[in-house]
Amino acid sequence: MTAAIDPDNFRRLCGRFATGVTIVTAIDADGFPCGITANSFASVSLDPPLVSVAIDHAATIYPAMRQATGFAVNILEAQQETLSRRFAEGLLDRFDGVGWRRTIDDQVILDGTLAHLCCEKQAEIAAGDHTIFIGRVTGGDAAEHGHPLLHYRGGYVDMAGA
Repeated sequence: MTAAIDPDNFRRLCGRFATGVTIVTAIDADGFPCGITANSFASVSLDPPLVSVAIDHAATIYPAMRQATGFAVNILEAQQETLSRRFAEGLLDRFDGVGWRRTIDDQVILDGTLAHLCCEKQAEIAAGDHTIFIGRVTGGDAAEHGHPLLHYRGGYVDMAGA
């Protein structure tokens, strides 16, 4: 049996892979918006159009993701680092003062993002201390201009300045 890698070294190694930054949003059981910063987003399939996002079981959005029939992935623009940090913290009032709208199919879309994808939940896959949620993309939109907010080696990187 191969020895397991320690969590700090695993984090250091994975930190060498630059990722885009998203805020995943959903509606909770009481009808309120909830969201969390996530960089574990990936496209899965073109036909049908599927994406995945991994959510920690301890995350405040986790119960909402389990009960919701859908979720949205908001891809952050380079100037939205403050928004990313806000949704990464354990605040209960993450949406206070934040521009957002609710779509007709109950998705939460944040203002000023580079793009957003509205998803109908297709599957949940247990994976260690996370659950991978697979969503079928049912809609979305993208800004004509802008640069993505990136995360690399434990910090934010603005591709526009690179």
